[in-house]
Amino acid sequence: MTRWHDFIEKDGRPPAWPYPIHYDKEQEIDTDVLIIGGGIAGCWAAISAARKGVRVTLVEKGDTVRSGAGGPGCDHWCNAPANPLSNVDPDEWAQHMTEPPYSNGIGTQIQCREDWDTLLEMEQMGGKIRDTKDEYVGAKGRDEKTKLMISPRYTKVHSYIPGMQKPVTLKSNPEGKLNNVVIRVWGSTFKPVLKRECKRLGVKIFDRVMVTSLLTEKGVQGARVIGATGFNNRTGEFMVFKSKAAVLATAGDWSLFLMNTELAGYNFFRSRTTTGDGAAMAWRAGAALTVMERNGVLMLGTGFKHTWYGGAGDASYENVPIVDANGKRLPWPTQGWEDAGAMRPTPENMEKIIKGIQSGEYALPFYGDFPGMPEVERRATWKLMLGEESTTRNITESYEKGGFDPAKHLLQNYSFIEGNSPAQWRTAGGGGPVVDWDLKSTLDGLYVAGEQTFSAGDHSYAAATGRYAGRKAADYSQQVGKAEISKDQVTLEKARIYAPVRRTDGIDWKELHAGIARAMQYFCSEYKTEHLLKMGLDALKEIEEVFVPRLYVLDPHKLMRGIEDLSLLAHGQAIINASLARKASSRMLNFLRIDYPKVDPPDWHKFVTVQMENNKVKVGEMPLDYWGDMKANYEARNKDYAGVYQGK
Repeated sequence: MTRWHDFIEKDGRPPAWPYPIHYDKEQEIDTDVLIIGGGIAGCWAAISAARKGVRVTLVEKGDTVRSGAGGPGCDHWCNAPANPLSNVDPDEWAQHMTEPPYSNGIGTQIQCREDWDTLLEMEQMGGKIRDTKDEYVGAKGRDEKTKLMISPRYTKVHSYIPGMQKPVTLKSNPEGKLNNVVIRVWGSTFKPVLKRECKRLGVKIFDRVMVTSLLTEKGVQGARVIGATGFNNRTGEFMVFKSKAAVLATAGDWSLFLMNTELAGYNFFRSRTTTGDGAAMAWRAGAALTVMERNGVLMLGTGFKHTWYGGAGDASYENVPIVDANGKRLPWPTQGWEDAGAMRPTPENMEKIIKGIQSGEYALPFYGDFPGMPEVERRATWKLMLGEESTTRNITESYEKGGFDPAKHLLQNYSFIEGNSPAQWRTAGGGGPVVDWDLKSTLDGLYVAGEQTFSAGDHSYAAATGRYAGRKAADYSQQVGKAEISKDQVTLEKARIYAPVRRTDGIDWKELHAGIARAMQYFCSEYKTEHLLKMGLDALKEIEEVFVPRLYVLDPHKLMRGIEDLSLLAHGQAIINASLARKASSRMLNFLRIDYPKVDPPDWHKFVTVQMENNKVKVGEMPLDYWGDMKANYEARNKDYAGVYQGK
């Protein structure tokens, strides 16, 4: 393998940029439905829209075949209560899943009603969802008739609040049977199949193109979305996309609070391309955003602590018993059948473990006892769960190359020996555009899917909502006419994008990113006050006015990284404005205002919204159940939906 420094040592300089650069070239693409983001949600949206017979264009910053958080794979297909082995009603399960405040009742209802159909459609396209080769005969949860592999996750217990498990009793399951709403799948087969299906349906795919802004009718903020701009991150070519409808599916933002490429390769276990582009575009275009103030401690793959998935006892390590250094079993849930899928110890058990460590009852470090598992369960966990998950497949393959054998060796758990992440290393929380029952934003023509929605779910949520948004956007595109794009809006965006390549000196994207991250750490961290948050806005304004004009890039790839910084900057501004607007602390939002210490006071049980109107921040609010009766409203908006196989 040739490494970067090998090039430098050989020639004394980096290799020449391998693609022709065409910063001044412009391409115009006309389509009916524009899909922005080619991850799980984006691919499903493209497929769904194309099946409606409209022209579809999909734009992806990476390569659609493996891009996005779910590109490498997934092991769980969650919240599929319509599957034939389920013992619960889909509508009741959706209601149950949205009991925690600040959930997304619309997205969850769509997921619970449609993700079994979505999974069957995936199988029809060539994705693997069953144990057709009988590799796991005898594993608990495997059904011989259907060959589906039920996961123990969410079987009888679901965690609403970290560290607290709550028994689930549903009217549709009065006998307390296993809920059977989560299916183990071969998710590494999914993404290539999705790209292939997009191509088969005639979707125009533009890989390696970063979308930078939404175009609005007459260039007016808050008006109907009629396209987008972008550029090729290999050639630099500028691109203008004209559309009747657009689906925003660029996922979240996992790098706003932390910048560290040298130590860790990057900051987290999610896709490198998730830099808040969609939220930033929607914010600048005038869409209302909500739940932007929610954030949490960044725990995964920071480079300063062990990768979460790399040590037994969390994530996809189902049914693995945790033992101490002497082989003594801990009261730690296996995330398996014996504890109904509980993922973390209860507060009481956590206290017992900590006291046991302090007294010498339990010896550190702890381990996952793979050899102590039944052989078929060990294979199912190591090969199917860990082997199919987005990140853990790389981990298990690396461990095996290093000599690890799960039949012989214990796998270390890193709890209690490396400490917690500092409070200032945070995630951007899960906010996003407000949506209605069509998954349409507050802007006409703009639909939202997957992790781009506020309070989004997992892989199957992205798939189901993408599939749903695609067909709704297609329907809309058939009802409206074309609109002329504003040349002035395009010209201004083109000048904004290419400013860094016109300079001959300045700061690079890493410096700019680090400065934005520091501002967020200092002024929008664990504890917040009005004064701190306003200092944060001032700091971001200074970055925007003083340092952004000094951003300097050498090639189209670094230009992409630089424009990502501008997305981070806009996303940070939206988050701080939302944080200022919520004048109360909230446990469910992990939101602490020192100047407003009351936790979840009744008059603040509501969604706070922020949006740009005439380039000024407008604050609003919505009731926590603004979507109304979930079952009735879903059915009212989907009278023509027959599904692929219509559930069971």
